[in-house]
Amino acid sequence: MKYFGVTSTVSLLALAGLGDAQFPSMPEGVTVKESRFGDGVSLSWKENDICETTEGVRSYTGYVHLPPGSLDDLGEEQDYPINTFFWFFEARKSPENAPLAIWMNGGPGSSSMLGLFVENGPCYVHSDSNSTYLSEYSWSNEVNMLFLDQPVQVGLSYDTLQNITNNLVTGDVELLNDTVPEQNATFLVGTYPSQDGNQTALGSVNAAKAAWHFLQTFTQEFPAYYPNDSRISIATESYGGRYGPAFASYFEEQNQRIENGTFTDDDGENAILHIDTLMIINGCIDRLVQWPAYPTMAFNNTYGIEAVNETQWRNMTDSFERPGACKDQIIDCREAAAVGDPQNLGTNATVNDICEAAETFCRANVLNPYVLYSGRNYYDIATLDPAPTPPSFYEGFLNQQHVQEGMGVPLNWTQSSSTVSAAFRGIGDYPRDGWLDDLAYLLDNGIKVALVYGDRDYACNWYGGELVSLAINYSATGAFAASGYAGIQTNATYTGGQVRQHGNLSFSRVYQAGHEVPAYQPETAYEIFMRVLFNKDVATGQITTGAGSNYSSSGPADTLAFRNEQFEQPLQFCYTLDPGSTCTEEQIESVLNGSATICRYIVKDRNSTQLFPELMGTLGEEGCGSGSPGNGTLGGNGTMGVGGSPSPSPYEGDARSLSVSLFAVVLGFMAQTLL
Repeated sequence: MKYFGVTSTVSLLALAGLGDAQFPSMPEGVTVKESRFGDGVSLSWKENDICETTEGVRSYTGYVHLPPGSLDDLGEEQDYPINTFFWFFEARKSPENAPLAIWMNGGPGSSSMLGLFVENGPCYVHSDSNSTYLSEYSWSNEVNMLFLDQPVQVGLSYDTLQNITNNLVTGDVELLNDTVPEQNATFLVGTYPSQDGNQTALGSVNAAKAAWHFLQTFTQEFPAYYPNDSRISIATESYGGRYGPAFASYFEEQNQRIENGTFTDDDGENAILHIDTLMIINGCIDRLVQWPAYPTMAFNNTYGIEAVNETQWRNMTDSFERPGACKDQIIDCREAAAVGDPQNLGTNATVNDICEAAETFCRANVLNPYVLYSGRNYYDIATLDPAPTPPSFYEGFLNQQHVQEGMGVPLNWTQSSSTVSAAFRGIGDYPRDGWLDDLAYLLDNGIKVALVYGDRDYACNWYGGELVSLAINYSATGAFAASGYAGIQTNATYTGGQVRQHGNLSFSRVYQAGHEVPAYQPETAYEIFMRVLFNKDVATGQITTGAGSNYSSSGPADTLAFRNEQFEQPLQFCYTLDPGSTCTEEQIESVLNGSATICRYIVKDRNSTQLFPELMGTLGEEGCGSGSPGNGTLGGNGTMGVGGSPSPSPYEGDARSLSVSLFAVVLGFMAQTLL
């Protein structure tokens, strides 16, 4: 049974031995460079091998520091500093000639360390939460990869740093005075961003402006990694269904302003950032188009799982369609925004209230019956809650002292920022429109758009993704719709899904994958990414689909005929840094009353001793094991896909982790229903 209580959850974190919720030491060995772009703009970075240990391959963690006023020339009032964290990995193969791709997780407010450590980065974290091993299917094999924590206050990005105290019983968070108080299991200190909702981006459009300034600085101060053809790709997921279109279209519009002379910057921030590819993985892109897909996924999916009963399904459907309900409220939101806030900047309080109310109604009545009644995971309909797979060992890793020091960061890492999430919710960013228009604009400007959806995800499910792909109104809408579905040949023996593709638009349904596709099916996700970036057809990787190509996939008109097989449930275990997603109420109670044995944040029981014998030791014996870390064989849905597909890598659902911060913990229940 899922646990959502705040007080007990945060106490659990403390009792689990959360010694990492301390003040990080002052960073050492960090290179600082003043940028040419105006007073106060700078870069700081530190080379390390914390994750990428391949000989001769370099990686850097660091920040682009933008002082207050940096966004004034873009029409955004910004009276606070923006310190955006990045982790850059050279391509393992010919980095000097490799393309550059940016990865962003969604949320809104979710750290991209999720994607790095459990999806497509160079390494995964062992079950000891303290060491790593290399990934065979890292997207950095042939691409220079830049992972961003954005907008400001997400993950390791910050505005101003605050030393604070957390009273984990009362939930009080206070600025620390001059004296460091005595700490105990429920009273901790740490370093965090300001938590001021006025000091982060208000919505996707505003976030795009800060990201553009970041890239202007990064690409011109690290010219060795600026692609020879100046083309940059963006890959994102979940709420990235809004980030991606907003960012890519804004970058392209800025390019055109620079080229036609309507944007000038005396400090030289005028590099052309041509977008080559936008990849969106399980993206929630357009509410009006995608809301009707939730009842379908809950009741009539290809796995034969009736997660809600027929009455609940009918109520969900009716809550979208009936007069005055979800559909009409979204239309009201968009009509109000068209008049009062056409640029979606969140500056009109009346529009914000209308749009936020629409989202609240739709979520409660169209989406949440699945969450309330199914007993199944929000990000993977084939898995029961609490969901152990794939595990989130990276949460403990990122707050280890030696990792913080190696990265050169001045604050504690958190997976989810409730401050950022609230800022986006507060302006009703969810139901606003414009994202489909952005995609059409990109496609008609020759930019490749790849929509990739795992078919086990409920949060931003593939039925809705397919509807989005058909709703983009661009010059080749008819030709795309007329294209058939072809199998995605992952390798010589495995078909990883089906794809509809025409020219520069593709929609892929990936079999046996939840919300974060690369975490479940790393090889299939890798092949799709590489084929799109290097102008090959998604289905086979053998046909050239470069600029001006009229390639169309061929096959059935829909993909519904393929029905999925269900597998045995994976063994559940409790990871105490993510109790809301992984622990039963009984396990949480055992931690709170002191009867649990906890080994590296894992509660020792029959399942965990079977999964991680080296760490856990023998069931019935006191204490933990002393052997080397392992990754476990999770069984059921956590081991293999079908037909010889690669084993899923360790994973944690977008915006659902609780991390070390009280602010993330407060997000507990909401995180289960965020995108």
